[in-house]
Formats: sequence, structure tokens, C-alpha cells
Amino acid sequence: MFLRTDRDQVYSIEAGKRHLIEKDNTMFPRFITKTIHAYLDYPVALGLIAMPFLFGLGATAPLAFWLSVVTGIAALGLTLLTDHHLGVIRILPYSLHLTVDGLVGIAFVAAPLVLGFSGLDFWYYLGLGLTVLAVVGLHQPEEQSATV
Repeated sequence: MFLRTDRDQVYSIEAGKRHLIEKDNTMFPRFITKTIHAYLDYPVALGLIAMPFLFGLGATAPLAFWLSVVTGIAALGLTLLTDHHLGVIRILPYSLHLTVDGLVGIAFVAAPLVLGFSGLDFWYYLGLGLTVLAVVGLHQPEEQSATV
């Protein structure tokens, strides 16, 4: 067995077959695993439902209040249906879950600008949207041990 590197991938070569060992992500470290992400999902969903009540969102527009509550309910449903270890009915692929999270992040960043939110409503959605995009961007792809 010996090692060979191709661009940003490291392979072991054994019996004439190449096996992917690692992919170099040192330029952009990705440390949020599927497991960590699953543990974040439930508190985030419940927080999206509760925070508008706790912070008094909706002062500039009632939609600012309900957007978070409805998104939290949808996020809870998505988490319950996602195929990860904390999913209850595991029918949705994790890749779809990540895609939806990314779209929610984009929508939350755009919402205060497009819908004219200001004050706390503005900063709530901008902050949450950027945080969601960071979590999705820092997602560590599952290791692939497939033969190349």
C-alpha cells in the first residue's frame, strides 16, 4: 500500500485499486457534522417558534412575527422527517434538509430588505439568516470510502 495525492484528494493504492482517504479542506475548515447539525435542529426550530413572542417581533411588520413562527413549525417538521439519527420518520434525505436550510438562510437575509423590516425585526432576520448560511457552509460532507 502506498499513498498518492491528486490535487486536493489523498488516495491509498492497494492491489491496484485506489481508495479515497481524505479530501483536503484546510482552506475552508468544515466541522459541523451531520450529528452536530441534528442536535442543533430541534432547539433552533423551537427557538424560531418562541423568539418572536419573547422578543416582541413584528413591531415594524406583522409578517416579521409570523415568518419566524411558521418557519419554526416547518423546520420542526423537516427535522422529524429527515434521515438522520434524531429523525423520527426518516423519509427525507439529509441533502434535501441541507438544501432547505440554505434556502431559509437566503430568505432570512433577503426578508428584511425585501419586506422593509427595520429595528429588531431587521437585525433578527439578518443575524439568523447569516448564521444559518454559516452552518450550512461549514457542513462537513460525510466521508466517502468508495473505491475510485
